Amino acid sequence: MGHPPLEFSDCYLDSPDFRERLKCYEQELERTNKFIKEVIKDGNALIAAIRGYSSAVQKFSQTLQSFQFDFIGDTLTDDEINIAESFKEFAELLHEVELERSMMVQNASDLLIKPLENFRKEQIGFTKERKKKFEKDGEKFYSMLDRHLHLSSKKKESQLQEADLQVDKERHNFFESSLEYVYQIQEVQESKKFSIVEPVLAFLHSLFTYNNLTVELTQDFLPYKQQLQLSLQNTRNHFSSTREELEDLKKRMKEAPLTCKLPGQPTIEGYLYTQEKWALGISWVKYYCQYEKEAKTLRMTPIDQKPGAKQGTLDLTLKSCVRRKTDSIDKRFCFDIETNERSGTITLQALSEANRRLWMEAMDGKEPIYHSPITKQEEMELNEVGFKFVRKCINAVETKGITTEGVYRTVGSNIQVQKLLNAFFDPKCPGDVDLQSGDWDIKTITSSLKFYLRNLSEPVMTYKLHKELVLAAKSENLDYRLGAIHALVYKLPDKNREMLELLIQHLVNVCEHSRENLMSPSNMGVIFGPTLMRAQEDTVAAMMNIKFQNIVVEILIEHFGKIYSGPPEDTTAPPVPPPRVAARRHKPITISKRPLRERPVFFSASVEESGEMLSQTPNGGGVEAPKPLHRSRLPAPRPGGDEPGRPPAESRPQARAEPELGKLGNRLQDGGAKPAGRAANGVVTSPALRTGTLQARRPAPRPGICGREGDCDGVPKPRSHGDKPVITRPPVRPPDPPCRTPIPPKLEQRPDLIAGTAEEMPSSVVASRTKFFETASRRTGSSSSPQGRIPSDES
Repeated sequence: MGHPPLEFSDCYLDSPDFRERLKCYEQELERTNKFIKEVIKDGNALIAAIRGYSSAVQKFSQTLQSFQFDFIGDTLTDDEINIAESFKEFAELLHEVELERSMMVQNASDLLIKPLENFRKEQIGFTKERKKKFEKDGEKFYSMLDRHLHLSSKKKESQLQEADLQVDKERHNFFESSLEYVYQIQEVQESKKFSIVEPVLAFLHSLFTYNNLTVELTQDFLPYKQQLQLSLQNTRNHFSSTREELEDLKKRMKEAPLTCKLPGQPTIEGYLYTQEKWALGISWVKYYCQYEKEAKTLRMTPIDQKPGAKQGTLDLTLKSCVRRKTDSIDKRFCFDIETNERSGTITLQALSEANRRLWMEAMDGKEPIYHSPITKQEEMELNEVGFKFVRKCINAVETKGITTEGVYRTVGSNIQVQKLLNAFFDPKCPGDVDLQSGDWDIKTITSSLKFYLRNLSEPVMTYKLHKELVLAAKSENLDYRLGAIHALVYKLPDKNREMLELLIQHLVNVCEHSRENLMSPSNMGVIFGPTLMRAQEDTVAAMMNIKFQNIVVEILIEHFGKIYSGPPEDTTAPPVPPPRVAARRHKPITISKRPLRERPVFFSASVEESGEMLSQTPNGGGVEAPKPLHRSRLPAPRPGGDEPGRPPAESRPQARAEPELGKLGNRLQDGGAKPAGRAANGVVTSPALRTGTLQARRPAPRPGICGREGDCDGVPKPRSHGDKPVITRPPVRPPDPPCRTPIPPKLEQRPDLIAGTAEEMPSSVVASRTKFFETASRRTGSSSSPQGRIPSDES
């Protein structure tokens, strides 16, 4: 039960019941005052927490912005460029989010704290002052009344009349104070309903509007996230391929440390000790020596020189090299050399017997001891049997397992692979193996094909063209990449070009089934890049270029039709483009430079002012809301259209569960046409179906009731996607609405009602509506309000 109203007539009587009811109002006022204090306290704590969170996010954003990736090599792939720019993009996105949050926090105090403080101080505080005056005047009146009643009747008439006037004056003052106090306390009791709720409503509006902006940023972020995931997956695949090659190189280096040499480097190099004869004896000095066999030059760089020594690097020309006999010197692993620059012999000491043998072999020393050659795996040739093997493998894959998931990525058993190769390349009956039989599974066939191509004496894409192909893949100009690789393909020997065309045509067929086998051109490039291309030298630098070998194969697959339609007009590769001045042709993916959405305005107008402002027609002349922080107000959305600055509904990303990363990569890399109506993340959207579903969930409208403008004629018009619902406050509570009673079937929504004219409605419906609103107008006196207007034929 609510509090009973305080009648002004009770102020004159000042009865105990009046005082009791007034006390209830005072208790309620104190409870409200305490509640407002708690809201202000907790609101300040919330704003401080948001501000602290925002500053932490900004610090995190600055940390991301300050980091820059360093990569191995001289050129980055497109995927590596995307990854290198990712932290900057993350920082820009976080900065944009925190900019919106800071604007919301700046407005939060004006929206929530100040209005509540003003209400508590001005309204509740003023009421307490009225209470003090009421109590003071009451005490003064009753004390004077007591004295007046104790006056003797024997007093003079003039004194008694003067006393009566004073009592009447105090009674009048007390009555006025009582009236003012009662009026004020009831006014506060009623005004708190909107004076307290409105600031909280405005604050929540700004908070939820910010949350809506973060949802929009999330939708903008989704395509960038998917593209970056694809770049990360491609880079991870390149890393895995390069790591396998590096592990193999490391293993071979352990077995034979000096078998892997870069072209242009010395024949042999390492530490040697040289015997130096001094006046006081003999000492051994450590040098780092580099010998070039063709020029017979030996460079000796002293290490750990003695203080004061001025000896520098020695460049000597070798004349002869002889192994030092063991019994002629007390040191082990020694040999003598003669040079043109120094007379006499120079005695050198190697680090071990094996190391001395290597130096002796390199210098063509006398009595060389050759170490047994390392057994090398038997190499295969690109001959007729090899072509036959490749064709049979391709036919078997395309017949038996072209849709197998992970074809060419999954590895077969080594024993089965060796068995198949030995049987097919048997000198007695080469090629006499039926790969279509059930004896050989797909994994064995694909692994055998890769093994054969990898172990050719020279790769399909020859050593001679390897450097040019890698340089073409490193170019930033996409047109140059394609043109250069196109020209270089026709520089291959005929049998190599024929084998390459056979293989690439097969890989194109495999990629056409990428939805089933999950093998995209990028995945095929990772698998066949090191197989079809190899550097002649086994070095870490060469292994770091494997990712560009993968790009070459990927380009061959994606542009197979153009490359193999015929040789280019000029078979020489186009000249290397000059240093880039214009923007990069293949721009890295970005989110921070996307077109910004238009943002709604955080406003602090009251609900009633908001209703008046929002209820204006799109072309109306209503008063605009305040524009804090110089933010412009959004234009009214077009009927049935999208918000300005937002993508169309068909292309707008939808929230959905993350697809499998492999399938995501394949679908994003597919070059074919996408089905109509498919969004960026692969979700099929149908605006018509979506609209119908939303309309089906809405309750049936009450016929004949006009809400905001445009919703008359019984059917509210559907809002556009970005339109915000208008909150309007009815002037008074209407009588019991018809929805509390069962709605007769004739009031259900029918096509004739959707037509939207009162003239087409049945006369019974119009009569019932007219009667209802006449009753409402008699009870409330509000028939002139927009919500209670009776529709007429003219409307």
